[in-house]
Amino acid sequence: MIGSSYYMFSDFKVMAHLIYEYKKGLRQLALITIPTDNRHNAEQMLSVKGMDYIIQEVDKDKINIFFGDSRCLRIIESFNQSSLSKLSDEQDFMLGIMLGYDRAQQCERYLSRTQKHGNLLKAV
Repeated sequence: MIGSSYYMFSDFKVMAHLIYEYKKGLRQLALITIPTDNRHNAEQMLSVKGMDYIIQEVDKDKINIFFGDSRCLRIIESFNQSSLSKLSDEQDFMLGIMLGYDRAQQCERYLSRTQKHGNLLKAV
């Protein structure tokens, strides 16, 4: 069985890579989900790197950490949602675009969500 220290190491390796991509201008916003036990170390790492961030509790065992451009973080804060599953269709779309997900796939996801919720877009 792989110990929890392995997962902690891999979480921080991924986090370091996301910070690198942000610093190089490849992304404006990053999201990582890590165990709550790693919160202090994650905050310390982000502080040392001079990164702005927001932490949201997923459940008692996990947290989401958004970090990157302060403008993107202000938009996330404006959503006033602690759970990603509670985002509106528009908020979900905006978040995906800010995280750098494929635009066409985000459009498809948005259309699928709006159809599922009965908010069909009118043909242009």
